[in-house]
Amino acid sequence: MKENNKDGKKGFKMYGSTAHNIYAQNNVGIESPAKLIEMLYEGILRFNAQAKKAIKDENFEKRAYWTNRSVAIITELISALDHEQAGDMSQYLEGLYNYQLQLLASAGIDNSFEKLDECSKVFKALLEAWRETTDVAH
Repeated sequence: MKENNKDGKKGFKMYGSTAHNIYAQNNVGIESPAKLIEMLYEGILRFNAQAKKAIKDENFEKRAYWTNRSVAIITELISALDHEQAGDMSQYLEGLYNYQLQLLASAGIDNSFEKLDECSKVFKALLEAWRETTDVAH
């Protein structure tokens, strides 16, 4: 994962440029494709925290809203994986992301803090690893 791609960006080659292109099409200014992935991981953590608050407040409409926002990001992360360039690592991440989608669906059905926390724990670890391998400023 630490190999440089043609642009010299470490870690990004597993995602291709799909995610970056989508943000560029939506006129969202970002510093680099690596920063975008960091922002997506952070978004999942924020949205999961909001979903957890909504469960606590017994606001199931808001819980569904925030959970769906996390699901949308994870779905985009899956679609942006570049299996040709990153091989086994992208396969691993696809499986991990799909499991997180299952957790979020189950968290919504069960109104489960634990399942949201489990998902957040995974994305906190991924965010840490991403920052280490890409040297993205925090």
